[in-house]
Amino acid sequence: MLGLLVEEPAHGYDITTRLRQRYGHLSVTRSTVTSLLKTLEKACLISSRLPERVGNRPPRTAYELTSAGLADFRHRVEAGVRDTVAASVDFVMAVAYVGVLPIDQAASILDGRADRLDQELAALSGLPDGDVLEVHMLEVAYWRTIVAAEAAWIRNLVRRIRSHEISWPAQQTDQHRSAEA
Repeated sequence: MLGLLVEEPAHGYDITTRLRQRYGHLSVTRSTVTSLLKTLEKACLISSRLPERVGNRPPRTAYELTSAGLADFRHRVEAGVRDTVAASVDFVMAVAYVGVLPIDQAASILDGRADRLDQELAALSGLPDGDVLEVHMLEVAYWRTIVAAEAAWIRNLVRRIRSHEISWPAQQTDQHRSAEA
């Protein structure tokens, strides 16, 4: 939800709709989103705007990130990109919002992840599979392929980031967001 609010302030109904569209595998209800928004507001990670009426619809309260919310979200994205296991949903969710980080920091963290995956791949290559029937080691071959593919994808992503082939959002500073709030 913080990632959606990085993109733009939104009300609960909009957030629910966007979560369903992007992450169909998640079970999302408006009541759950509303509860989470209230929890995030109590934690001072987001703030609410005065309710606004659009057309003949009931007034809706929009929410936006606070500077503390942006800092927390950046920390979560950084940790998710850097520390999660290969081929995990946590990595996918973190890399989805890597643009919230400064471009050089994102490229550096991704490079570090690719290096770690290369080390994991080297360790997998050392597994004794010569003495065991291949059919009993299929999971090792599968995991080698997955780790190698992720490392290659990340290296290509870093190359594209550093060459500016991928447009990067202008970074808002925490002070700038505070002045807007």
